[in-house]
Amino acid sequence: MRKPLIIDEWARKEHFNLFKQFEEPFFGVCVDIDCTDAYRNAKQDNISFFLYYLHKSIVAVNEIEPFRYRIVGDEVFVYDEIHASATINRPDGTFGFSYIPYHRKMSDFLITANAEIENVRNSTGLIPTSEHDNIVHYSSLPWLRFTSLSHARSFSRNDSIPKISFGKMTEENSRKIMPVSIHVHHALMDGFNVGQYVDCFQQLMNQDV
Repeated sequence: MRKPLIIDEWARKEHFNLFKQFEEPFFGVCVDIDCTDAYRNAKQDNISFFLYYLHKSIVAVNEIEPFRYRIVGDEVFVYDEIHASATINRPDGTFGFSYIPYHRKMSDFLITANAEIENVRNSTGLIPTSEHDNIVHYSSLPWLRFTSLSHARSFSRNDSIPKISFGKMTEENSRKIMPVSIHVHHALMDGFNVGQYVDCFQQLMNQDV
């Protein structure tokens, strides 16, 4: 479900009207996330670490309201829930896009996520059969510890979907650190909101399942 945001009553009305006109309205940051506790918990519970942090991330996304905003035509809609569309690697070196429904409970999320991953790995298609706006585009680059990242984008498409990428986890001072890139539409949110997401994600990564 979704509801329209009343733009004329929005404190960010002028920001929205400015940044929606930009040829490149997305801005991005790269941050380090401490995965020490999360990695230990995932291994103890025999959970894929990728799915463990993907779940923590999508929970954080749903907690921060501006991450649930989407531009549709000249309107902004607020979705009740945001789901994950993650790239899934295949044994032949290609990848496919997935659609993984959001579940607040980890066990429920894992059931649907594992089924979708199996489906993508056994397919040859690239794009899911139906288009969704209420998603986050996720990707994982476990081979690279990046400090910056850019995305291939079609500027002719009305795209306001956040893009979050995870990099290679390494050890620093006995702590496990993973780079995370976050790209968002500046007409919908600012650095403050990205900071809220990062703080929430880190807090969730520090908790048990």
